[in-house]
Amino acid sequence: MNFALTEEHILIQDTAREFASKELAANAEALDAGVAAAESVFFNNLKSLAELGFMGLNVDPEYGGSGVGTTAFSLVITELAKACASTAVTVSVTNMVAEVIQSVANEQQKQRYLPLICSGSYPAAGFCLTESNAGSDPSAMKTRAVKDGDDWVLNGGKVYITSAEFAGVFVVWAVTDPDAPRGKGISCFLVERETAGITIGSAEHKMGQKGSKTNTVFFDDCRIPDSALMGELNRGYQVALGELAGGRIGIGSLALGIGKAALEYARDYIKEREQFGQPLANFQGLQWMLADGFTEMEAARLLLMQAAGIKEAGGDYAQAASMAKLYASEAANRACYTGLQLLGGNGYVREYPLERMARDVRITSIYEGTSEVQRMIIARNLLK
Repeated sequence: MNFALTEEHILIQDTAREFASKELAANAEALDAGVAAAESVFFNNLKSLAELGFMGLNVDPEYGGSGVGTTAFSLVITELAKACASTAVTVSVTNMVAEVIQSVANEQQKQRYLPLICSGSYPAAGFCLTESNAGSDPSAMKTRAVKDGDDWVLNGGKVYITSAEFAGVFVVWAVTDPDAPRGKGISCFLVERETAGITIGSAEHKMGQKGSKTNTVFFDDCRIPDSALMGELNRGYQVALGELAGGRIGIGSLALGIGKAALEYARDYIKEREQFGQPLANFQGLQWMLADGFTEMEAARLLLMQAAGIKEAGGDYAQAASMAKLYASEAANRACYTGLQLLGGNGYVREYPLERMARDVRITSIYEGTSEVQRMIIARNLLK
């Protein structure tokens, strides 16, 4: 496989890098601190990212997307995450929702929702799968959708929903046949944010990625038309599993971006910081820490490019995506702590970005499937 980037890929990567360095990086610290003005900038940046075509990277231009593929998606998320993980995760999840609509929805649903997502008319879109007792095992979900005449009535709740406060539309999974075998009686629906019966809970007080709002979404006798059903009735669980695999490429890419940013900052720091009469970069022990970290980041990048390439070729990419997400997220966690260690005491204070990066990266080995779940998926494939 040729891992060289095309001219189009390089142009997209450069565009993302330039936007991230000029617009996202300067706002990241204030956004993390909860400064109100920074939230306004955050929303303006989301609109600008949509105008650049970054909210529908793998969506056909017929529906307002860019249609540039999964490799470009990975490159964009990596560059955005180097500057602001909170923005990157919003873009990643919104792209995931757009992709599931494109792959599963009927033509009328695609024509209605995809242009709104890709254009930025909806600042974001929400992926409502996880529940309080159905996280790593979504087949255990309790949210119900009951047919009532020409409508469905939703009742239940979804937790840890990225961008729920400002998502224009949600893809919601619910049990539609409670008597079916586990995972067989689940369907998915397109539910607009302003539908009666939806309540968005307060934003979670998180350790990191604070600029990305994460909320519980409650459905209380939420009535939606039969036309909201997306895909086949009682076949929604298979849809969720397929889309999570694609989402793992996004989160792996996000982790890669944070890890690379941490190591690059630490590298530049130790070239300038002096101890014992010479730059820290002269000490072999610190040199080896950098060498190991950058080597792991390059291995993560190649795993992500492989998974993206298999997906673009129409192959079965689930195992490759799990391997890439597992390795990238774990290696990025190590990279951030290596970077923090290289800064010494300065790495532990908010004046320097390593403290934020170390908090932001931690969730990457948890959401879109924990590292333990990725190992289960990989092992299951190996033992078939």
